Amino acid sequence: MTRRGPWFVLLPLALLALWHVAVTSQWVLPGIIPAPAQVVESWYKWIFGPPGRSLSPYSGTWLANVLYSSRRVLQGFLIAAGVGIPLGLFIGWNRLVANVVDPSIQLLRPVPITAWLPFSIAVFGIYDAGALFLIALGAFYPIVVNTTHGVRDTNLLLLRAARMLGAGPATILGKVVFPSALPSIFTGLRLGVGVAWTAVIVAEMIAVKSGLGYVLWDAYYVGRMDICVATMFSVGLLGFLSDRIILVASRLVLRWRTLEAHA
Repeated sequence: MTRRGPWFVLLPLALLALWHVAVTSQWVLPGIIPAPAQVVESWYKWIFGPPGRSLSPYSGTWLANVLYSSRRVLQGFLIAAGVGIPLGLFIGWNRLVANVVDPSIQLLRPVPITAWLPFSIAVFGIYDAGALFLIALGAFYPIVVNTTHGVRDTNLLLLRAARMLGAGPATILGKVVFPSALPSIFTGLRLGVGVAWTAVIVAEMIAVKSGLGYVLWDAYYVGRMDICVATMFSVGLLGFLSDRIILVASRLVLRWRTLEAHA
């Protein structure tokens, strides 16, 4: 049996080394891309620096901005899941609902989040509601599409067996179709939370005045590329942790599939 090593760190370390060499060897213009050490130092001050008692306006504000962005992502993601999962179930289960609703979803799905920004600002203004709208909208599409796919991919033999045993439509939907669709639903949730983090940065850059997206835009405006890169890493780390949480939840909920496979 082969031992599992920390192979996942090799590519990030290689990219980090390439980044360091590119900056120190001046393969890129000086001042355009900060060195890794500079980013780490600025990130540390951003997290642990004394707020309000430093020359840097970002000192000690990292946690507050992370909480702002995380709260918006969580709220928007829950809205998307609360609407997308039931709607996906009905689209996949009922042909009439599919014919009425699914074409509109497929028509609007290719429209990027950035295209919705003017609409969001016009309707909701520069407030949290506009950011939540964009986040929920972005996360909604992968959730509803994957849920619909999971329902339509339900084993026909299971459906026939349930009907032969006298189960009604509601029982079949709740006891057969929904559990069968859970793997696809969790896939949609993982994709949706990734889009939610993308959407929150877009929203906070323009639609609100707090959070990581706002810091990213403000740092770019004043030429603090070190803070820009630190913000990008912060978003990537938070998105990774969010994905791991959903992945662990899926393994717990779908533990019966593992037991069934080993039976």
